[in-house]
Amino acid sequence: MQQIINFIIRNKNLLLFLLLFGLSLLFTIQSHSYHKSKFINSANFLTGGVYNSVNNISNYFDLKSQNQLLSEENRRLRSLISNTGIESDSIFIDSISFGKSYRFFSSNIIKNSYSLNNNILTLNKGENDSIKQDFGVISSKGIIGIIDKTSRNYSTVISILNTTSRISAQLKKSNHFGTLTWNGKDPKFAQLIDIPKIAPVSKGDTIITSGRSSIFPKGVRVGIIEDFFLDQAENYYEINVKLFNDMTSIEHVYIIENVNKEEITNLLSSN
Repeated sequence: MQQIINFIIRNKNLLLFLLLFGLSLLFTIQSHSYHKSKFINSANFLTGGVYNSVNNISNYFDLKSQNQLLSEENRRLRSLISNTGIESDSIFIDSISFGKSYRFFSSNIIKNSYSLNNNILTLNKGENDSIKQDFGVISSKGIIGIIDKTSRNYSTVISILNTTSRISAQLKKSNHFGTLTWNGKDPKFAQLIDIPKIAPVSKGDTIITSGRSSIFPKGVRVGIIEDFFLDQAENYYEINVKLFNDMTSIEHVYIIENVNKEEITNLLSSN
């Protein structure tokens, strides 16, 4: 304390000068609009720079996590394309190696709807990227929907949260399959119908795509069984499936092309 007092005594003239200078600067800013505006603009510039730096730092860390997620997805996709076994290594594929039957295109969702009866998504890939109608759309967690219409640079997707959507799906632990639909109520759940009552159905079982179409391969994850009951005729189960994807918050997706689709379609048409 004595040292502070001694410092003030030795430098009282300097401190007095600084005090007077600060007061004169304050009075000048307050009494002259030009100086006041310059001071405010300078302060805004400094605080704006701080906010921008903080925002950039926040975005950087978020970008890092997104890049890690995308890198992991790309690694899994490369393992699919290279014809290796991936039963325990993939998030959304089970018991399958795609071989050379499927091609993948990465894309971003630029518009998403999930609160309507017939929800449609818009992707930033189109005809210029070789995207066509009836290509499948998935994410790292599971199924998203089916390409409906395309333009040169964009495409629309019939979401699984669409009351017109019909996708073949099955129980993971057996080959009993039915049709995945949506009743238009909760975006967290879809409905699997036409599962025969002899099927071994349990809460918590995993639902996957059946591969019984030319759009999705077998094994793309859909969700887990939340509950189930028999229909009015008591011949088939109606199953509520809790989706693996949070359809209200999706951004990065992959479009799937079955390179043998035309051949399969032509064969079925000839029959």
